[in-house]
Amino acid sequence: MNAVSIAVALAYLLAAAGFVVALHLMNSPATARRGSRLSWLGMIVAVAAALVSVIHDATITTTGWVVLIAGAGGGAAAGLIMARRVKMTDVPQVVSIFNAVGGGAAALVAAGGFVRLAGGDGISTRVMIATVLDVIIGPVTFSGSLIAAGKLQGWVSSAPVVFRGARLVTAALAVIGVGASCYLLAGHDSIPVLILVACAALGFGVTLAMPIGGADMPVVVALLNSFTGIAVAIAGFVIGNGALIIGGALVGASGGILTVLMAKAMNRSILGVMMGGFGTGDSGPAAGPAAGAGASIRSISAEDAAIQLAYASKVVIVPGYGLAAAQAQHEAAELAAVLADHARVFFAIHPVAGRMPGHMNVLLAEANVPYEDLKEMDAANPEFPTADVALVVGANDVTNPAARRPGNPVSGMPILNVDQARSVIVIKRSMGHGYAGMDNELYTDPKTGMFFSDAKAGLAQIIAGVKALVPS
Repeated sequence: MNAVSIAVALAYLLAAAGFVVALHLMNSPATARRGSRLSWLGMIVAVAAALVSVIHDATITTTGWVVLIAGAGGGAAAGLIMARRVKMTDVPQVVSIFNAVGGGAAALVAAGGFVRLAGGDGISTRVMIATVLDVIIGPVTFSGSLIAAGKLQGWVSSAPVVFRGARLVTAALAVIGVGASCYLLAGHDSIPVLILVACAALGFGVTLAMPIGGADMPVVVALLNSFTGIAVAIAGFVIGNGALIIGGALVGASGGILTVLMAKAMNRSILGVMMGGFGTGDSGPAAGPAAGAGASIRSISAEDAAIQLAYASKVVIVPGYGLAAAQAQHEAAELAAVLADHARVFFAIHPVAGRMPGHMNVLLAEANVPYEDLKEMDAANPEFPTADVALVVGANDVTNPAARRPGNPVSGMPILNVDQARSVIVIKRSMGHGYAGMDNELYTDPKTGMFFSDAKAGLAQIIAGVKALVPS
């Protein structure tokens, strides 16, 4: 190895070490920002090392450089625009798009290596296996992630999309992909067959994601994120790049762990998620059972809510997607600060509140809510029986007491025990249901007061009311 090759290898090792340390720092909100900065610094080092290697080896033509510069410039510009313009509520869609881009890029890297080697002295078994796996996993991730992003954005129905013979089509695509892959692994360097594998994988990703309902999207996004990492790691084996192998392995492993945790939080098996059929989206008529004979909704005003909160000694705030959609995290933080002058206040966070893991934590951290004021579900639930008021802001399925009974879409799903508080206030724009497509029985509980309002405006009114009752 010459000096340049050694320097490049050391740079890759440095970048990989940075990724490992960055992932560790992201374990805690207190150090997560440093972890994020370290990860992108590691990526800059890895990209710079790759460019140095390419320049030293002089393996790219003038046309190649034009394509490389145009692609890098276009990608950087798109990433910068998305980072600046995308709302926090749309981050899950962006994560899905990034998953798609990562999986697609990994498949193209592997396919490019296959095309260069095909028809020559033959492709080694190790490279062929890695290439075939990449051309399967990458396209599945690409098309599946685009469907997931479309469901989250509302461009694709968030209800399970099924049709007669759908599973037969999925099985046929799987058979075609596996059969063509076996042909390649038998030692045939056929580019058309490789394209057939990629097309079958693309179709499989679509037929796999379409039947999955909106309620399972957090699990699906985490699973596809793991797929992206695996595809990137395999691409690293194809081209012999250690940084890709380590970085991809980290993403794949962390995404896999997160998938298991998210499925557990929803009381769903990963196989059950991939089989589809759960969740109907967060719009349209309620699909759940009626609230019960004689059940009624008790509507309250901002003044009523302010009175309850002003004289409470313990308040638990439960944020949900409604808070995120209204960008009301700053108002929620201000209300907590106002109440903290006379009451114990904390936020109860459900693992799947919002549309992605950690959604609520990120929003509230953005509003400078102290981390010690955020309690995860297991720590928060024992606190509800002694809470004077539980204030629910836009959360639906994760507070539905029906989860404790069998026979409905949320049966067995761990929930926040909001109904055990002495009094409950729910801020919602309407009686619309959540992703599971059923009514929330909490809303007809006699001790629940429904304050129908946009979360941002409603919280602002309550803050004004509390300040008027409890002067600073």
